[in-house]
Amino acid sequence: MTDPRKPVLTGGCQCGAVRYATYAAPYAVNICHCRMCQKAGGGPNMTLISNLAANFAWTRGTPASFASSTLATRDFCRDCGTPLSYRGPSGRVSVSYGSLDEPTKVAPARQYGMEGRVAWIDHLAVLPGSRTEDDMTPHELAAFVNHQHPDHG
Repeated sequence: MTDPRKPVLTGGCQCGAVRYATYAAPYAVNICHCRMCQKAGGGPNMTLISNLAANFAWTRGTPASFASSTLATRDFCRDCGTPLSYRGPSGRVSVSYGSLDEPTKVAPARQYGMEGRVAWIDHLAVLPGSRTEDDMTPHELAAFVNHQHPDHG
């Protein structure tokens, strides 16, 4: 049976095996720098978009879960490994920013876990940068095939 509510945000994993929807505007969008989030997300921090569990549903597949502490259960795709959500005892579900179909719809408002914040993060805005295709030869670009599930449905 499909949920009759209209999704506010949708997302899922890279391979498309697991998908989710939120049915209310998030009540918090936060960056966490704690060591646990660094390890769970594989980066210097995790951006998490929080909603009440009643406003969240898995719409395709079932994620694998890992209780990373007595306060956090982390959900991820067992097939491709994409970090999908964080669930805590407060009754919220927080989805990972990178798993959203349209991540630019939300922006962080607060930071947590500052004890784990890496010093070089303050300098990201001044580092030189390039687009992905700028670092590929024409041959590499012509041969490139994306196996990632599209950011919808």
